[in-house]
Amino acid sequence: MNDQELQAQQRDVQRLLGRCLLRLQQYERLMKAIVAHHDLSGPAHALENIRAARIDDASTKTLGTLVGQLSGSCVVTEGADSATDTTENEPENVPFFAMRLHLSLSAEDYFRTQSDLKELVLLRNSLVHHFIDQHDLWSTDGCLTARDALVVAYARIDQHFEQLRGWAEHMDQVRRAEFVQSDAFQDLVINGIAPDGTVDWPAAGIVRALREAANELAVDGWTAVAAAGRWILERSPEQQPSKYGCASWRQVLHESRLFELRYRDVDGRRAAWYRVRIK
Repeated sequence: MNDQELQAQQRDVQRLLGRCLLRLQQYERLMKAIVAHHDLSGPAHALENIRAARIDDASTKTLGTLVGQLSGSCVVTEGADSATDTTENEPENVPFFAMRLHLSLSAEDYFRTQSDLKELVLLRNSLVHHFIDQHDLWSTDGCLTARDALVVAYARIDQHFEQLRGWAEHMDQVRRAEFVQSDAFQDLVINGIAPDGTVDWPAAGIVRALREAANELAVDGWTAVAAAGRWILERSPEQQPSKYGCASWRQVLHESRLFELRYRDVDGRRAAWYRVRIK
């Protein structure tokens, strides 16, 4: 075989090796996304920073480390208690969010998956660090052997990638469903509290409660703040100022900018009254 034919075979080996490495990079990228996003907890206002920190941390991990994190955390055996107590350090009077997703496998499937993942790590290391030591790329037979090995390697890597993509799609579907049922989602939709802790006051549940109290208790258009607080506590006990980062009902009325607030002397004591602000 002349030099041109050998060079053509070498280029074919290079092409196939590049294809394997690109697929491995896609696999590692998807693995990092799963590891970074399957577990998230913390104060609502800090979730984005916490998420960013997890992404940064995962981005520095090798495939071997990622596989170790995946097993026993993202992927567990059926019946295993993989939950962690995220409420132990939960701050008081601060919206807190916690979510953890995992894929449960039978014991047999779990151990087979572990073995397959370790095999993939070895394959990756072999391709990246030892391929030219294992194959004589300056001979026809060596190039043919290398080509056959790369075809098999790509099929194996692609099989792992499709499996991981299936896991990722399943976990993303569950994550979306879990979020809809979560306290964070309820706070956003029902109470107007965003994940970062900011309040959309016109949409806030506590504002609706104050308006309802005013409709029931107003005297000449004004409602006693103390009476409204007691009325809301009886009917909507979850709607309290602390939920919205406020220390008092008067602070809610002030922060929302949707009500007028004035003070009156009642039986020698100063009392706060409010009414809906007229636009």
